Amino acid sequence: MLKQIRYFQSVVKLGSFTAAAEEHFISQSAISQQIKALETELGVELLHRKKRSFTLTPAGEFFYKKSLVLVADYDAVCRELHHLAGGCGQHLKIGVLRGYSGNEFRNAVANFSGKFPDISVEIIIGNHEELYNALRSGKIDIALNDQRRAFSDEYVNIVLDMQEYCIELSANNPIAQLDSVNAEELKNIPCILLSSESQKETERLFYQEYFGIRSEIRFTDNVEDARMLLIQGKGYMPIEGGEKYVGGEITSKIKLTKNDKPIIRRYCAFIKADNFTKHTEEFLNILKEQFL
Repeated sequence: MLKQIRYFQSVVKLGSFTAAAEEHFISQSAISQQIKALETELGVELLHRKKRSFTLTPAGEFFYKKSLVLVADYDAVCRELHHLAGGCGQHLKIGVLRGYSGNEFRNAVANFSGKFPDISVEIIIGNHEELYNALRSGKIDIALNDQRRAFSDEYVNIVLDMQEYCIELSANNPIAQLDSVNAEELKNIPCILLSSESQKETERLFYQEYFGIRSEIRFTDNVEDARMLLIQGKGYMPIEGGEKYVGGEITSKIKLTKNDKPIIRRYCAFIKADNFTKHTEEFLNILKEQFL
């Protein structure tokens, strides 16, 4: 009966028997039969069917709302049972780059959790080296990271997105009026980076060598502290690309270049080749869809 209820919820949510059948990978006639069986079991009509559409009956509207709570409670009980049984439930550990601000990753986690509610998803945040080491040692299953090394056959390496680097700085800084700026032109303005204590030197060397940063480097461990420094005019922060802010903003974002050429950041998904399981593949497919 639980499966029939999930079918019914999909039909109502999507407003279509065809779309619900595609979501569950069954035929339209099969999902229609399942909902007919649910109505027979309950002894009430849930949907008033027309030629190619339907409307909820009063009983159907009541049951739909109550069933959402019922199924949510059932899923929560199952997760708690797995926890009480010693963590025998399935678990997916995903690392994401500190400072990553795109919605793609959040959307992928939400979609995956909705599709596989019995799989516990744990998110680990770190900088490049922390995620690289966690993936290599098996502490995480998937890493959403930037590319700083040549691809290795030991990993499944998927390029998800390429972004031009920008800097964010106070809108009151005269440099904010430019469309772009070379890294060497920022030598008198502190560069603000996000990093844990143990990775500060690694991050310092990377930004100096890859970006050509020559100014003082200041570190914070979260975005909010960094932006408080920015709005006070105490530095700039390298971030991934986007359009220049227009009017009314307390900070501005402009393109960062090196030798007058854009600096490119590649976001990739990395999975150890010997850990390419059904669920890591499922999450990767969902994640890739978000970047299309």
